[in-house]
Order: sequence, then structure tokens, then C-alpha cells
Amino acid sequence: MNSMSLAPLAALALLAWAGAAHLARAHAAPTRRPLALLGRTSFPGYDGDVDHLYADISVNKLFVAAEDHGTVEVFNLTTGAHLATLTGFNTPHAFFRVPGTHRLIVTDGGKRGSRIIDDRTYRVLGYIRLQPGADTGYYDPSTRRFYIVTGGSDVHLKHCWLNEIDPWTGRLLRRLEFDSAHVEALRAEQHGDRIFINIADRNQVDVISKRTFRVIARWPIVGPRTNLTMSLDEAHRRLFVVTRNPSRLVVLDTRTGKTVATLPVPAIVDGSAFDVQRQRLYIPGAVGTIGVYQERDPGHYREIAQVPSAKGAKSEVFVRRLNELFVGVSPQYSQPHLAGVLRYHVR
Repeated sequence: MNSMSLAPLAALALLAWAGAAHLARAHAAPTRRPLALLGRTSFPGYDGDVDHLYADISVNKLFVAAEDHGTVEVFNLTTGAHLATLTGFNTPHAFFRVPGTHRLIVTDGGKRGSRIIDDRTYRVLGYIRLQPGADTGYYDPSTRRFYIVTGGSDVHLKHCWLNEIDPWTGRLLRRLEFDSAHVEALRAEQHGDRIFINIADRNQVDVISKRTFRVIARWPIVGPRTNLTMSLDEAHRRLFVVTRNPSRLVVLDTRTGKTVATLPVPAIVDGSAFDVQRQRLYIPGAVGTIGVYQERDPGHYREIAQVPSAKGAKSEVFVRRLNELFVGVSPQYSQPHLAGVLRYHVR
């Protein structure tokens, strides 16, 4: 059973978004920026990496993976108030609420497996037991399947696996092995048969058939290395991959796998999001800025802003229904160390 601590972080929280209008003014600029800071919630006492964030609109909560402390921090999505610290995890990473339910899947790199909890009460409902190292999670609405990446060098394994899960039952349906110790983000076509997945230690994108669950193509990333994050513009057949060494946005044509554009982005990125409505990419870097990139057409891209954030702000979730971007701040990049979440209005 999960244990909860409602008081310590809430008492220490420095700012809730509703009371942080002065921060927005501090970040204001003479020209209109595409992102407007609404506020920051900080949680002192945490000195590890902040991994994935997840907005659970059904219960008005933001879940944040404090992976190095083995906890999940829960915030009020509207006010930023800290609601709970969920303990008992090993290395929590990603989240997904099963549609039509209150079952929240939390991927966990520990040996006990990923956990399924009630997003209202935090009661443990079950486990999804796979290989150690469960990290990236991704839901494909077109097939109603949830994918979890496991294995890899973080848990001293030479291979990684992509596990296809029925999220309603937690049952493993299929598994695909990669000759790689570092597999990262994935995206799936909603009007096609393909899944795209970053093979970071081989600097390539593997293309998987949903029907056969086999690799049908391998696309090299030419130049930059260590491809970590990914977004997809399916309508214009463009795959956006962000690399770490150096930090670059690489745009691939999903018909051929060829690179059509490469742009510099802020250093040390752990998340990227594509805004379909505005045809934009939001790419936060731990150096303290969020790069905003405009897709003028499928062959031309340009940086339109470098929005100030905070040192360590490198993971994110874009919530289209709220028109807001939440960015997790990992504290090890700043002095004094101060973990937190930034909230931006997208305009």
C-alpha cells in the first residue's frame, strides 16, 4: 500500500501558480512571447532528477516523477498546491490514466514492476511485471494499447524491450527485443501502421509495424548523436527528434526517413512537444530556456523565441485542453538546489 505525506512539501512550497503573477512580470519582455509564465511551485528538499510530468484532468492533478527519491509528487493542476507525496516506488518515470477509469499506470524501473494506482485515493490496484528498467510509457489511441520500454544500461542489461500492454487488464500482449542498451521515446501513427522509436545508443530511429510487431526500417540520425525525445506531425509526415550531443532538433520525412532540417536547441533536453494547432514545437533545456520553433511548412522551420525558464527546467507536458505547458525543474543544475514545476500559458 502506498503511504502519503500531505504536509511536509505543502508547508515548504514556496509559490503556487495562482500567487505568482510577479514572476510572470519578471519574465515579461517588450515583445509578445509565445509562452507566458503563470507561476511556479517549488518543492525544497529534493535534490534528484525530475522525470516525466502527467496532467490528469479528470481529477485536476499534476503527477511528477521524482525518480531519484523514489516518490511521485502530486499537485493541484489549477492552483499548484502540493497535495501528496506517494512513496514506495523504486524509480518512477512515466504516467498514463486508462481512459474511462481512475486507473493510473506509473512506470517504475524497479524489480517489482510498474504500479497501477487509483488516481483519487492513491490506493495500489495492481502491478505490471516486466523486465527491470521500465521507463518510457506511451499510449496509442488508434489501437488502445500502452507501450512500456524496459531493460537497458541503467539496470545493467545489454538489451531493451518494447512491451505492448492491454492497459485495462495490465496483461502483456507482445514483446520486441532490441540489440540496444538505450531505447528512448516513441510515437505512433494514428492513421497508419507504424511506430517510431529512438534507439539512442545507435543514433537511429527504428520503425515498427503495429500489425507484425517487427522492425521494418532503420533510419540513421546523421550528425548529432544520442536521440532522446520525439514528437510527430502526422498530417505533414514529419518526425521531430531531439538529440543530446550536441543539442539539435532533427526533422525527418516519415515517407523516407531522410533529414529535411536540423536546428540548434537549448542544451540538455528531456522533453519536447508539438502543438498541432499552432504548428509549433516547445523544447525546454536545463540551461534555463525553452526554445519555441515554428513549422512554416513541411520543409521550413525557424526559432521564434527563447523563453526564460529556470536552470534545470528540461522535462515537460503540453496540455492542449488547458492551453498550458508544464515544465519540471531538476534542482541539480542550480544553486541553491530547488526543484519545482513551471506553468505557462500558450498563446
